[in-house]
Amino acid sequence: MSLKVLILGANGFIGSSLIETILRQKDWEVFGMDVGDHKLTHLLEHERFTFVEGDITINREWIEYHIKKCDVVIPLVAIANPAQYVKNPLAVFELDFEANLEIVRQCVKYRKRLIFPSTSEVYGMTPEAVLDEATSNMVYGPIDKQRWIYAASKQLIDRVIYAYGVRDNLDYTLFRPFNWIGPKLDNVMEPKEGSSRLFTQFISNVIFRKPIQLVDGGSQSRSFTFIADGVDCLLRIIENQGGAASQRIFNVGNPANNVSVAALAGIIIEAFKEYPDYRERAEQAQVVAVTSMEYFGKYYQDIHTRVPAVAAAREALGWEPKVDLRTAIRLTLDYHLKQTDHDLTAESA
Repeated sequence: MSLKVLILGANGFIGSSLIETILRQKDWEVFGMDVGDHKLTHLLEHERFTFVEGDITINREWIEYHIKKCDVVIPLVAIANPAQYVKNPLAVFELDFEANLEIVRQCVKYRKRLIFPSTSEVYGMTPEAVLDEATSNMVYGPIDKQRWIYAASKQLIDRVIYAYGVRDNLDYTLFRPFNWIGPKLDNVMEPKEGSSRLFTQFISNVIFRKPIQLVDGGSQSRSFTFIADGVDCLLRIIENQGGAASQRIFNVGNPANNVSVAALAGIIIEAFKEYPDYRERAEQAQVVAVTSMEYFGKYYQDIHTRVPAVAAAREALGWEPKVDLRTAIRLTLDYHLKQTDHDLTAESA
């Protein structure tokens, strides 16, 4: 019998990539909801995909009905942008924790399998060199650093889901993405500073001839993970062969792609030089240092390094990340620069 999979936040970076891969590789039926569909337009007519435009805080009856009828529920709706953690902390809490808690409780009520996105942010500022799902402590800054409301909301819902597993035998998997990157992460054609995650922001800044700003010099490092590797792991979690993913937590990241933010800026600039229409922009690209106070404001605090242990996913799921950072950047630029109207090139040349 074919699986029925409910994906909330279907039009997001992870949701749209996951749905496209499921429809291409599996025989599963997918039901999706989001407030928009611009990343899904080429899939809307697919016979195994049912999409409805809606909001998880409003369309509760539709969601409950589909939780009842589906086998697997994947709630991907969240605010996941550091600029928003400091500007709109209550919106982050209300959506990422409160709205998702209702969905978690319905999965418990109807005894449905829940695959829930945790985050690498839950580890906070732990001093450990490699972050382990089972043993790493979670260390956050003081209350006035509002940036931590996202991590705290995610950590609390992780704990709630785990507790439902213990008390009610909820069949769940928590997955922790480590800086997933790739096509459609954010809109690279949106020139506004701070509207995107740093990977997309750097690409956008080169396109629009704006300086790449390195917060506090860019010495922080991240383990950038290509979306196709992340989706591959998610497919294995959904399949759950032999129950290997049930009541488990998995880091999903690529420790081999751990580089500083400053190094990432350099690699992106070099990658642009391979595209004739953008070579001049890359050669003229400026990289400047700014303080976190200037860029994010007083409520921000940073994490220096974030390297995942991935042995759990390797041993339970047979998963390994495969795509190196330079390839991930090239594939992202291939996608976005081919989509770009050549008028932009002429207009800003």
